[in-house]
Amino acid sequence: MKDLRHVEEIGRVLDGSQTGRDSFVSASWRRCVELYGMDPTRSDPAHIVTEAELRDHRKQAEWLIATARSGLQSLFRQVAGQNYVLLLTDAKGVCVDFFGDDLFTEDLRRSGLYLGSNWSENLAGTCGVGACIVLQEPVTVHQDDHFGNAHTALSCTAAPIFDSLGQLAAVLDISLLRSPAPKTSQNLAMSLVTTAARRVEMANLMAESPRDWVLRLSSSPEFLDVDPEAAVRLDGSGRVLGYTRAARRLFPDGGTILGHRIDEVLNMSVDDLPDLMRDRPTEERVIETRDGGALFGHAIAPKAPRQPHQRMRTGGALAGLTGGDAGMSRLLDQAERLAPGTVPLPITGETGTGKTKLARAIHMTGKAQGFISLECAGLTPEALADACLEAVGPTTLVLRRIEDLAPETAVALSGLLDRRPNLRPLSTTCLDPARIGVPRPLFHRLAGCVLEVPPLRLRRDIDWLMSRHLRRHAADTIRLSPSARADLMGRRWPGNIRELEQVLDVAAALCIGPVIDLPDLPGPVEAAPSPEPPAAGSADPWAALEQVLVACDWNMARAARRFGVNRSTILRRIRAAGLQPPA
Repeated sequence: MKDLRHVEEIGRVLDGSQTGRDSFVSASWRRCVELYGMDPTRSDPAHIVTEAELRDHRKQAEWLIATARSGLQSLFRQVAGQNYVLLLTDAKGVCVDFFGDDLFTEDLRRSGLYLGSNWSENLAGTCGVGACIVLQEPVTVHQDDHFGNAHTALSCTAAPIFDSLGQLAAVLDISLLRSPAPKTSQNLAMSLVTTAARRVEMANLMAESPRDWVLRLSSSPEFLDVDPEAAVRLDGSGRVLGYTRAARRLFPDGGTILGHRIDEVLNMSVDDLPDLMRDRPTEERVIETRDGGALFGHAIAPKAPRQPHQRMRTGGALAGLTGGDAGMSRLLDQAERLAPGTVPLPITGETGTGKTKLARAIHMTGKAQGFISLECAGLTPEALADACLEAVGPTTLVLRRIEDLAPETAVALSGLLDRRPNLRPLSTTCLDPARIGVPRPLFHRLAGCVLEVPPLRLRRDIDWLMSRHLRRHAADTIRLSPSARADLMGRRWPGNIRELEQVLDVAAALCIGPVIDLPDLPGPVEAAPSPEPPAAGSADPWAALEQVLVACDWNMARAARRFGVNRSTILRRIRAAGLQPPA
């Protein structure tokens, strides 16, 4: 009977009636039926991801789990005697950490209040985590607020956790298998979960900010130093590099925060920060806001940089070619296993992807002592013979742009490799190896195992590549503003790593002060503009759509910039290809 009344109420909401439910609950019910095609009469069990999928979700959330765990353990100790369970989900709704009473493990598993459960709204219907992800605000979904009949006994209170760039990173949920009927019974749970989420955001911001100023803010002096309400991370000129969600109220609604100066919203400058440090009484650390209000501030100075030291190389020369991109890591793992042998290796990839660097890293990882590198364009048989004349013992022979090799030199090279088995050829090319056009006898002496270097637009470690180049080639203090970094992350990069490094060198020369901002960046330069970049090794320009989306973390706007098209074109292509973001 109760289930029937619940289904009938959902029907009345769909007809436009007001039933006394919270408006966000009614809106979620409508989405469940009209957008997700759910049936309120069904009693579907919780959706649990596979063990392999759970490992992937937990790996991507490692930093979050590490930051949050201490605070969540403390929170669980407060509520353990009241049969609450805590779930930490990622931004997609998958539970990646869990705290619950071992006595109720089986009940919790059946209800989906356990590791690996997916509480996204399009799978679980109206629920605390799903509604929190949609609204990006704290919510309580109590008993028959839930859409699915399987969950109407639960009471779920959830609060969002944002990263320091203002993006949703996770949801913290505190749930009960059975609870008192009044929804107000969960008011304490709401207070606990929002406080815990705020503290996780604060801990994350502090962990990211050892070399920047942090300004922590509170409306009262008593809790300023121990439990502040909000915080911003600032560079040396007072521009915002990161913030906790509560700091949004300082800035105009809907406006950007990153890159803005703190003196735009507070009557203070970066020069006033030392006066707000802990050596002064909290009640004296008053900051006036631009609207006439006042806050109490606690400034934390940057830590002095550590003295540089020689660190051990954990993966040798090959390890330094990626910052964690999955495709590049697989390539380097393959290269590392091939490096000690004598198999000839063609290295393919678009111009500027780092093929020659990979060849040299393979040599450094292998056993050959000698190293010869030759540009094939214009290489004569005589010059080839002279270059290899004094090679003694195992030697790596790098042949750059093998497709440019003259026919008579190709014949000479084939004979040389026959006579000198101690020469190991590593050839680089921008073409598919089958299209190189060298004589067959030479082709089979070069094509042992093809290594294909991915183009920059398909890599997920662009941010790492930018930071590494700035550290190596610019002043140690120069860094990118958030807006400049976002612009570079979304570019197409037809010239790949070579183009990226040139852009950073120009920007470092043009910027005034330690921060490269958007106006300092040179515009993209296209040798032959095309609205749709071709995918490597394919005539179909959209063949790499899914790879680009993965590289952009399914950020449609960033993917559109890399393809040089409108966001609507990306959405249309996604629908046509039947692609869906990972759960």
